[in-house]
Amino acid sequence: MIRSVLIANRGEIAVRVARACADLGIRSVAVYADGDVDAPHVRLADEAWALDGRTAAETYLSVEKLLDVARRSGADAVHPGYGFLSESATAARAVEDAGLVWVGPSSATINLLGDKIAARDLARTVGAPLVPGSDGPVPDAAAALAFAEEHGLPLAIKAAHGGGGRGMRVARTLDEVPELFEAARREAEAAFGRGECFVERFLDRPRHVEAQIIADDHGHVVVAGTRDCSLQRRNQKLVEEAPAPFLDPAVRKRIHESARDLCAAAGYRGAGTVEFLLGTDGTLSFLEVNTRLQVEHPVTEETTGLDLVAEQLRVASGLPLSVTEDPEPHGHAIELRLNAEDPARGFLPGPGRIERFVAPAGPGVRVDAGVESGSVIPGEFDSLFAKVVVWGPTRELALARARRAAAETVVEGVPTVLPFHRAVLADPAFTGTAEESGFAVHTQWIETEMLPSIDPQTLATPVTEPGVVATWVEIDGRRHRIRTPGGTGVGVGAAGAGSGAAGPTAGPGTAAGSATAFAPAPSAPSASGSRADDGRVPLLAAMPGTVVRWLVADGETVVDGQAVAVIEAMKMETQLVAEAAGTLEHAADEGAPVNTGDPIGYITH
Repeated sequence: MIRSVLIANRGEIAVRVARACADLGIRSVAVYADGDVDAPHVRLADEAWALDGRTAAETYLSVEKLLDVARRSGADAVHPGYGFLSESATAARAVEDAGLVWVGPSSATINLLGDKIAARDLARTVGAPLVPGSDGPVPDAAAALAFAEEHGLPLAIKAAHGGGGRGMRVARTLDEVPELFEAARREAEAAFGRGECFVERFLDRPRHVEAQIIADDHGHVVVAGTRDCSLQRRNQKLVEEAPAPFLDPAVRKRIHESARDLCAAAGYRGAGTVEFLLGTDGTLSFLEVNTRLQVEHPVTEETTGLDLVAEQLRVASGLPLSVTEDPEPHGHAIELRLNAEDPARGFLPGPGRIERFVAPAGPGVRVDAGVESGSVIPGEFDSLFAKVVVWGPTRELALARARRAAAETVVEGVPTVLPFHRAVLADPAFTGTAEESGFAVHTQWIETEMLPSIDPQTLATPVTEPGVVATWVEIDGRRHRIRTPGGTGVGVGAAGAGSGAAGPTAGPGTAAGSATAFAPAPSAPSASGSRADDGRVPLLAAMPGTVVRWLVADGETVVDGQAVAVIEAMKMETQLVAEAAGTLEHAADEGAPVNTGDPIGYITH
């Protein structure tokens, strides 16, 4: 039996694993980067060890450091969580070779299914549905272009080693293929250490539907239901629900059978997810297998009663699963990912300090968080900091509880996707109440349909304004928050229904020195600032990050609106666009770190 688990991760998933260990009487060992020294997962684990570094490469991706901590702490197992090393066959093999237990599938299984080409071949062998794709990694952008010309568009370009939407791009025109191929290759190299990519036909406007599996070494492969994860931006999920709604029973059955057959053929052990795309015409196609615990695993737990982390630890200890038959889903669950991103500015990452965090509560509400008030969200890691999960006996009640939970949640100090959640939970295309289309979301719906149809200002995140005081006033029985300069009083006359004019009312809860305002909401990241004294227009970094690539050479001419550079922050690449025409002058090298507002270059007329 496992006695002590090293949690090779951070944030909310590290908290989740530590709590499961506590429930089972297993000692938990946390690790932390320099910026995570005060993080909740460090405090909640039984003990915590420093990894001495700030970046992912120096800390959570360092197998050598993790194994050293495991040795010094006496841990006999390693739980990788999700992200980082969770799908690394090399890391799993190193843990196995050190005589420790890897809480997940074997290194051989990760190697098999982590290779997207081999996984497609195995899926074909067991009869899982597939769309046309390359036989292996394509050598260059020219080969990807040739495939697109032969098989048509849209074209999906995917990292052959990795998953979770990293290293994936979708080309909808032939002109896009070369640049998107290179972008996918770069992102795959950065995220997984290998940049090989394969290509396949992309189903237009597809739903993303997946099956949760859990398997042991005693011959049991259980499919714990389906999830819909179609609400995505940049191929990264924002909302998930279980079971997948509005799904034809025959399609659901095909998903269950394909997932079970594929994992049985791979000799799978532990938790995993088999992902599919479902086209508008009913075409179902195998996508990939994530050989790890998913971010969205709580919605499956809420609808099945299973503790998937506990099941992982049981299986890793050599025990059989606690259930051996597919559980029937009970009720409906929805997960809202809380990311430090600004949806009004193209979901730009926004690392920083959370000044105030108030989690929702009440019937059917669960919150998995890796932060608290005062926590710092560093720019070196993913933008996800918490998840709000709601359950209801019906989807309608789950939606109502999700709306209530989103309204109750308060995050101050960093931009968040909460305004997006509040908007999407009221959108008929997602609720399924649209008169013509019913449930109409798909993997590109946010970017192609939702965002273009609404005022970006409605998605702006409240920010703190120094020197401004927020004051609550009551008008006709409703409280309103207004802003006034710091140190000044406010009086508001309100005419109540059926009464005379009310006198000045000082609202309760006045917060000196802070206020709720709305951030500017440009439609795209602004790269250019006001002219410098010498007449040059600076290109300003829109967020803290790293200059990944210059798209225009030093000294070349650019036009207004042209993409000029790529900045990576919180594992996302964002293009900066010039807002003036002229000659470009580089002021930062590729690989250089930058902060918000730093000039990375200049444009001279």
